[in-house]
Amino acid sequence: MSGPVSVIDALPDSAEASRAAPPEVEITAAREAMVGAIPVRRSLPLRARRTVGAWCFADHMGPASVTETESIDVGPHPHTGLHTVTWLVEGEILHRDSLGSEQVVRPGQLNLMTAGHGVAHSEEATGAYRGRLQGVQFWIAQPESTRHGPAAFEHHPELPHVQVGRCEATILVGSFGETTSPARADTPLVGVDLFLDAGTTDWPLAATFEYALLVLEGTINIEGATVGASHLAYLGVGRQALTLRTDRYARALLLGGEPFVEPIVMWWNFVARTGAEVDAATREWNAQDPRFGSVASSLARIPAPPVPNGLRR
Repeated sequence: MSGPVSVIDALPDSAEASRAAPPEVEITAAREAMVGAIPVRRSLPLRARRTVGAWCFADHMGPASVTETESIDVGPHPHTGLHTVTWLVEGEILHRDSLGSEQVVRPGQLNLMTAGHGVAHSEEATGAYRGRLQGVQFWIAQPESTRHGPAAFEHHPELPHVQVGRCEATILVGSFGETTSPARADTPLVGVDLFLDAGTTDWPLAATFEYALLVLEGTINIEGATVGASHLAYLGVGRQALTLRTDRYARALLLGGEPFVEPIVMWWNFVARTGAEVDAATREWNAQDPRFGSVASSLARIPAPPVPNGLRR
C-alpha cells in the first residue's frame, strides 16, 4: 500500500498552509490513485498541506476483492526517512522486507516499519486469504535525530482501546489521554481509530497538537460541517476537545501531533530534506546498492523513475 508520491502530490517548494486554528473546519476530498493493483483514495499529502504533525501520507485502500495469489502485489521498493504504518479494516496482507521480516497483518493488528537511512519491502497476497481487502497506510516523517538511523520493523498483534461515552477508540500510535500505544513514535503524535455510535461525543485533544480527521465510513458532523467518507477534515491547532455528532455508526481516523517544523522533500517513496538526497537515493536503489538490501519476494523489483529536474538542487 505504500506510495508512491509524485510532484503533483507535494511540491517541495509549495507554501504550507497556515497552522493556526482555522475559523472553520477545512474539508478536502481524497483523490484517486493506484497502488499496485488496488485503487486508493489519497488524503495526504496535499499541495497546500503536506503534513499533520509528522503524518505526511494517508492512503485509504479498497474495499477490493483479492485472492490467495492476487492482492495488492506491490513489489520490492525502497523508503528513506519515514515510518510506514499499515492498519487493515478487512482482509490480510503479507509484508516482507530487507531486514528479513515476513509478517501477515490482519484487522486489529499493526505493522510499523522504520526506514531510517534505507529499507526495502514488498506487500503481497498471503497465499491463504481470499475475500475483501480494505485498509489504510500512513507515512510518518522521521525527525533529523532519527532519520539517518537503522531500519527496523515491528508487529503489534494487540493495541490498547479506550472507551469514550458509548464510543470506542483504538490507539494505533502515540498517546491518547492516559493511554499509549506500544508502537514506535519518534515525535509527539497520535493516531486513533474511532468507532462512533449514533449521538454526540466529546473527544479530548492536546492543545499543542494539530489534528485532522479522516472519515472511513459514514458521515460525521463537526461544528456544523458535514464530513463524509473519503474526506479529510483539517482541524488546526489549539483545540482541547472535539465534538463529533453522528446519526448512525461511523468510523474515522484521528491524526494529530506537534507541528512538524522541519522542511521535507517528498518524492516517490522517499522522505528527505533536499532534492540531492532524493536523487542519491534514487540512483542507489536503481544500482542495487547495499544501502537498501534485498527482499525475498517473487514479485518484480520496482525501479525508481527519473527524478524531475526541478528536484535536483
